[in-house]
Amino acid sequence: MIRISNIKIAVQKEQKKVLEQEICRLLRLKSLQQLEYHIVKKSVDARKKESIFCIYTVDVAGIKEEAKLVAKCRKDNIAIAKQEQYAEPVHGDAVLSGRPVVIGAGPAGLFAALLLAEHGYQPLLLERGQDVDTRTADVERFWQTGVLNVQSNVQFGEGGAGTFSDGKLNTGVNNVRIGWILEQFVKAGAREDILYDAKPHVGTDVLLTVVQNIRQRIISLGGEVRFNTQVTGLCMENGELTGLKTETGEIIPCDTCVLAIGHSARDTFEMLEATGIPMEPKPFAMGVRIEHKQTTVDESQYGMVSPVLPPADYKLVEHLEDATVYTFCMCPGGYVVAAASEEGGVVTNGMSFSDRAGENANSAVLVTVQPRDFPYPGALGGVMWQREIEEKAYAIAGGYRAPAQRFGDFLEGKPSDGQGAVRPTYLPGVHWCDLHEVLPQRITDNLKKGILDLDNRMKGFADPDAVLTGPETRSSSPVRIVRDENGQTSLRGLYPAGEGAGYAGGIMSAAVDGMEAAEAVLKAMVK
Repeated sequence: MIRISNIKIAVQKEQKKVLEQEICRLLRLKSLQQLEYHIVKKSVDARKKESIFCIYTVDVAGIKEEAKLVAKCRKDNIAIAKQEQYAEPVHGDAVLSGRPVVIGAGPAGLFAALLLAEHGYQPLLLERGQDVDTRTADVERFWQTGVLNVQSNVQFGEGGAGTFSDGKLNTGVNNVRIGWILEQFVKAGAREDILYDAKPHVGTDVLLTVVQNIRQRIISLGGEVRFNTQVTGLCMENGELTGLKTETGEIIPCDTCVLAIGHSARDTFEMLEATGIPMEPKPFAMGVRIEHKQTTVDESQYGMVSPVLPPADYKLVEHLEDATVYTFCMCPGGYVVAAASEEGGVVTNGMSFSDRAGENANSAVLVTVQPRDFPYPGALGGVMWQREIEEKAYAIAGGYRAPAQRFGDFLEGKPSDGQGAVRPTYLPGVHWCDLHEVLPQRITDNLKKGILDLDNRMKGFADPDAVLTGPETRSSSPVRIVRDENGQTSLRGLYPAGEGAGYAGGIMSAAVDGMEAAEAVLKAMVK
């Protein structure tokens, strides 16, 4: 195939037609008849508001004597395409005594189980929460009534925490596995444009279907999935894993386990620490959700509200003297959601549907914290700090309503008494207050300076009427489960993976890490 890079097309309704005309012009062809092309990458260049372009990279197949044509064109952006494919993992020679077990059905666990299933290992996938349909009903009930199911919520259940999010699939990780993962998403029901969009997203409504279809694929290949099954203990002998204990007292024989528990499985962290599995505190970040009107973001990023362009997003970062303030999990046209998983604590997160049609845009605004900042010692010091803040928010709000404040009032240190131009989207509702009573001073001081500085990068970010809702404490795991070069803990046969293990930060990086954990199993074991 011939690859053409950096094709600039002005944003317009007839985008596809103009793109095809430009391909023909660049390759000196009369038409694309009997040829095939596919988009490799697409992004929006809105740096000049008066002239916004879509930038494409495309591959064209079916051309005879490609090298001659490339030489004839004499363009730096036209070349023979280099195809980088995910290489099938090698298999080891140690005999697997039983089927491997995967704990956790988030991105890391699902893709670990899928890869094992694709290679005929018939994994058993255990998930403490419910299937996605039951889980969705439980989450909706919590948002509407404030009645929390501690085993089935935004954090726990099929699909993991990422299911109730924007479903972003872009990542800073450059890994050949990403293409394979995106292909599995498409096979499971996601739109094909995630294969080339520079900022791919799926949306909660589509993710609900995607994760079910991945589960069905695992089952069709001989795997088994059990919901409402929490692992509460490990069995071991001579430093090797021999079994898993569940909350019902069942012991599942197991000598190979991918541990993909997610960043909110605090009781599992406690069990691992009591069992003697080496863990360490790791840096993470905390802060708030910030909401603006989506039109404010569109006008700032595009210079206009456009029916042709997608709802605008942003990704902002500011390095301060003792911390970094940055935006995370930005949800265009989205909603701030209740994400608690423990009784008596308030946690916020963000989500959007595939159409991103909501009135508001929201994002986490986070401040980095280091283990030296934790007020509690030990591997679980960060967990204890998160819990303390979440419980304080619950006490101040008098329940699962989220403490909220307009940014202008936050700067002045006075409680807000209601909304301004921006209407908060959080359910089951907000409690207007002063967030200084909820968050540590180190966080609030850096948020004030950081949000004002970020306004220099995106005008309107520090809008006095922007709504701050908190606390956002679960952006990533505050714990890392120590693993060696073979992907195992000191307990042989236990392979920690994903966000909960402290090795990922988002859907794609967690899925990649889950695949790598499965590959480590394959490298060691044969069926």
